[in-house]
Amino acid sequence: NEACSSGCGSFIETFAKSLNYSVPDFAAIALQSKHPCDLGTRCTVFMNSKVKQAQREGAAVTDISAGVGYSVVKNCLIKVLKIKDKKELGDHIMVQGGTFRNPAIIRALENELGKEVMVTDYPELMGAYGAALDARRKFQNGQTMPVSLAEMSHPQKHACRKLICQGCENNCTVNRFTFENGNRFHSGNKCEKIFSSKGGKLAKGVNMQEEKYDRLFHRSDLKEAGLTLGIPRVLGMFENYPFWHTLFKRCGINAVLSDKSTMKLYEKGIGTVMADNICFPAKLVHGHIYNLAEKNIDRIFMPYVVYEHKEDKNTINSFNCPIVTGYSDVIKSAVNPEAKFGIPIDTPTFTFANKRLMKKACKEYFRRLMPGMSAGIIDEAFAQALEVQKEYERTLTCRAQEIVDRAVREKRLVILLAGRPYHIDALIQHKIADMITGFGADVITEDIVRYREADPEQVQSVMQWAYTNRIIKAAMWVAGEAPQNVHYVQITSFGCGPDAFIVNEITDILRRAGKNATFLKVDDINNIGSMRLRIRSLIESLRFRNGTEGRRQSISVHTPPFERKDRQRTILAPWFGDFYSPFIPAAGELAGYKIENMPPSDRLSVEYGLKYSNNEICYPATLVVGDLMKAVESGKYNRNEIALGITQTGGQCRATNYVALIKKALIAAGYEDIPVVTISSSSKLNKQPGFKLRMEKYIDVIFVCMIYADCLSQFYHSTAPRESQKGEAEKLKGKYIDLGIQTLRENNAKNFFRLAEMASNEFSAVNNRKDIPQIGIVGEIYVKYNDFGHKHIVKWLIEQGVEPVVPPLSKFFIANIASNAARVQGNIKPQVIPRFTLNLLKDIVYKIIRKMESCITKYPYYIPFSNVFDDAKNASKIINLNAQFGEGWRIAAEFAEFVRHNINNVVSLQPFGCIANHVISKGIEKRAREVFPSLNLLFLDFDSGMSEVNIFNRLHFMIENARKEKRTETAYYSR
Repeated sequence: NEACSSGCGSFIETFAKSLNYSVPDFAAIALQSKHPCDLGTRCTVFMNSKVKQAQREGAAVTDISAGVGYSVVKNCLIKVLKIKDKKELGDHIMVQGGTFRNPAIIRALENELGKEVMVTDYPELMGAYGAALDARRKFQNGQTMPVSLAEMSHPQKHACRKLICQGCENNCTVNRFTFENGNRFHSGNKCEKIFSSKGGKLAKGVNMQEEKYDRLFHRSDLKEAGLTLGIPRVLGMFENYPFWHTLFKRCGINAVLSDKSTMKLYEKGIGTVMADNICFPAKLVHGHIYNLAEKNIDRIFMPYVVYEHKEDKNTINSFNCPIVTGYSDVIKSAVNPEAKFGIPIDTPTFTFANKRLMKKACKEYFRRLMPGMSAGIIDEAFAQALEVQKEYERTLTCRAQEIVDRAVREKRLVILLAGRPYHIDALIQHKIADMITGFGADVITEDIVRYREADPEQVQSVMQWAYTNRIIKAAMWVAGEAPQNVHYVQITSFGCGPDAFIVNEITDILRRAGKNATFLKVDDINNIGSMRLRIRSLIESLRFRNGTEGRRQSISVHTPPFERKDRQRTILAPWFGDFYSPFIPAAGELAGYKIENMPPSDRLSVEYGLKYSNNEICYPATLVVGDLMKAVESGKYNRNEIALGITQTGGQCRATNYVALIKKALIAAGYEDIPVVTISSSSKLNKQPGFKLRMEKYIDVIFVCMIYADCLSQFYHSTAPRESQKGEAEKLKGKYIDLGIQTLRENNAKNFFRLAEMASNEFSAVNNRKDIPQIGIVGEIYVKYNDFGHKHIVKWLIEQGVEPVVPPLSKFFIANIASNAARVQGNIKPQVIPRFTLNLLKDIVYKIIRKMESCITKYPYYIPFSNVFDDAKNASKIINLNAQFGEGWRIAAEFAEFVRHNINNVVSLQPFGCIANHVISKGIEKRAREVFPSLNLLFLDFDSGMSEVNIFNRLHFMIENARKEKRTETAYYSR
């Protein structure tokens, strides 16, 4: 498995020692627990925080010990085995392994499963018994010679010597053990090219990943060039370097690559990495930038590629993931090569999905770079670059097929080692490909399926990311057309956002074909021993089976599309936010649908979410899936009378694929007959012929309602910490939400303006005008507006006498006007909507907003809406406006808006491991502080296993800083 499943015993031992208990005593007291603590299922770092929180709340050690036991069991069931239905385990369950010497673990497992569990007297020896039985079988087959116990009790003396392998850039530290009989054994080596411990000779397999790396980067340089561009050997360059190299060379520009990745190179830039939980390939970029700075280059080139070439018409999109697209924004902020090294960094925007726009973008870049260059030279260079790129791709596809054909003839094992293009970097993958070929198997890459078409009916996921699409197609090929000697292994990076979806998808594809998927998770931590053990076990088991299993192909199960006959169904919608969700059922009525809100999330939502979605998925997805599945399994609803509903962005963020998680959860729980609908800007994302929103009939009243809800949010959040009598703001909030719902049902847009004026007067009347600190709230849209999603910190700030300033939700949608303009200007999208139409739309939108604002002028703490193009202009000082994943450039714009209103303390709320926020929030921190020196930023990650104590402790320091600033400001103006 790809998840953490080993080390449970040492994990428990660590916690026992930290609480001054021996392991046996720690286990024994767990059995006395009355209320086991919920410590989550994350790693030890998170668990430590949760334990400290439990201790602060007065939890007994017995309950903490029991909680540790439950965490180990839940981690196993949810994360490792991915059990959706406990019936899968059957009625007779036996366990083994040293961890089950602990009676608390056994009891926790029995309680979770509701069944008695069998365990031997010595569960830790079961593996040894298995090894002995296997050795006996091999001896009986004449495959090995016996060794007497007497010989084993007197091991040979040996000497150990440390060596540094010079075989490649890894420079592995190798331990050589020399025994009395002259035999040698080596450990610490990632491959067996130089130092081998094999007893017999085994023909090494073909390593296509190594060949691909050489084909990709082994290119001739210009001897004389007027300009030298430094290109970091990272991320998207592993996909498109042949194009860029040819383009620059034909235009008389020399392209100089950074050196091959090494740990020494990586460590040079590690101090500037902004997010610890970002993937290793992203962390490695920093070291490559530092490496380029040591070379004789004029500029650094790091393109902002939003779309890759769309290889398959059956896929929905060909996005890059936010990290590959936007990491240059992080580098410009965190490293700032121009300020640090005097080397400018160029980050022009491109799309490989549109040849015309790609050429236009290249011309614009060269005109800025070398103003005198003729259009003819660029046109010729562009055409040659495209051809070289295509030839490179064709060569890879043919070579992969050639290896497979030869392996079939010679009856050799083939491993399709899938991954993203940059996983061929030997440092990133820790020479996994070399390990596999060292055991005699051939390795091919996912390039074998570049020109094949995917079958969308085989997957639930929206095929939106280019690299991910190719990986899914590779799994489909192994499951279907590939010879039986071809097997699937995937390299995946810790912290990879898209893989949180496709790991389960690929497992299902291969399982239906009777094949297994193996996932190898890699990071900057090098664990050669365990990796080699897993690979060797895999190769041996595949050889043992020797293709004897017959290929089977079960049907992929899908939830049904929402048809016209389903319009009578009640659509269940997850709770989003207190100021917006209450209006959704009324909006549904206008459109002719019955929508029912689910209650706000709770701890049970988390449990359901963890059960039915990948444990690595972002927190909002866990809560959304949990809310809906909790409702479906509650027994409250007739399955034939309900559908599930959710919004769908269609962008680069993982939120586009939430619908896939919901569908997979329904299927896993046996509710595959319940349809799922989405509210989206594209009809291609989800089949739902019976769900049509004719927005022209009620778009005006819904938009006015949203502005009204934004006003109520401002009234409440600024009044609640200043209210004359506790609870008055809450009463007014409820009153005006109810009146707004009735107004929406009546489709009466005009009445919202009257209600807004009434509300402003009433909130103003109960506001004591106290001068208190303000803290701005930005971040991921769900976590920002959902109370449970952000651990109720907005309410907590109010209780501390602080005004939380929450941006209007409507700005999220209005910003699309400026985003569209940025896409066109950046040559990412063609001008589909005329500019004058967009300007007209903007004028209509702001006319409504200004009319609403004219009704509430008497409210003292209202912050007016800013102009969307002013927001974009301010954001562009910090981030590329084509950063349109997640909240996109809006977070930078909100920083600017808060500073303009003298709100200098800002909290950014983000789901743990959010790939978008790695770039658009935490990633741009340094640049934001440079542009706005008064800005005090705090970044908070949220997750099901996050400790609330840690969150509120960090917030406490920000509050103290805000109070101090407020006192200083008051003293200044009172002079």
